[in-house]
Amino acid sequence: MSSDKILTLENEILRLKTEKNAVILGHFYQDDDIQDVADFIGDSLDLSKKAAATDADIIVFCGVTFMAEVAKILNPTKKVIVPDINAGCSLEESCRPEAFSNFKAKNPDHIVVSYINCSAEIKAMSDLIVTSSNAETIINSIPSNQSIIFAPDKHLGAYIQKKTGREMLLWQGSCIVHEQFSLKTLVKLKTRYPNALVIAHPECPERLLNESDYIGSTSNLINFVKNNKEKDFIVLTEPGIIHQMKKDSPESNFIEVPNISQDGVDCVNCNSCPHMRLNTMEKLYLALKSEEPEIVLDREISLKAKMPLDKMLELSNTISKLENRC
Repeated sequence: MSSDKILTLENEILRLKTEKNAVILGHFYQDDDIQDVADFIGDSLDLSKKAAATDADIIVFCGVTFMAEVAKILNPTKKVIVPDINAGCSLEESCRPEAFSNFKAKNPDHIVVSYINCSAEIKAMSDLIVTSSNAETIINSIPSNQSIIFAPDKHLGAYIQKKTGREMLLWQGSCIVHEQFSLKTLVKLKTRYPNALVIAHPECPERLLNESDYIGSTSNLINFVKNNKEKDFIVLTEPGIIHQMKKDSPESNFIEVPNISQDGVDCVNCNSCPHMRLNTMEKLYLALKSEEPEIVLDREISLKAKMPLDKMLELSNTISKLENRC
């Protein structure tokens, strides 16, 4: 898209946003131009807090649909719209409500801790919601004699198990982007860039995390880069995050790790989330103009899903206050 067209769209988006008292929330994995026009950029936890605190009449969520559902659950009286209603999530798709309900019924003594990357229906079956930012701390807050189901990400679950020493029953879901990074190419890149730091999201499999210098949520990865300026980084997460990293550390070099394509060949273009990238500036403009697609949720499911989300936000705020006192 030409720079003139992007500028025209940006101006129209900003005009409509003001006219309709809308707020634009954008995930770090969005295209650069969407990140630049958003009012708030963040990871799942940060955007959840922004959604809960907004006084806008309309929330435009540039991310995937489960994130927009969270905004609607926390703001039931507000209109929540998305640029593309088909922007799903492989983790969400890996955990269908009926199958998970049966799984939960077979383990009645377990509480359910669900990663926020799941549908409203799964959240409604959960006791607690976590993000990659707060999962370790929240799991540590649960009594040691309490059995836990962790869903839907088996890799994040395994990482949290290792960090906390807690045995958890893991649902076998995964993220298509993080799971398919090429280990062989990662090792080659480490040899080619011996002074580079490997930074990884905990949705990656253990074989990749074992090669990493730092593991953290999207926000934590960005903060790590901020605190280690003038270094080179090999990035094991969705490459949309690099846009903010370059802003914070323009003197650093960021190396993307290819994914393995279906024919077994390394594919740099395959490491972008196909769901996140369904959102475009044109769709964002049209969504604001027409105020649709709109997120509409079943009221009973929404109320049930709000309880574990509220618990997460309450715990996160409490933990944050305690950390600030130390």
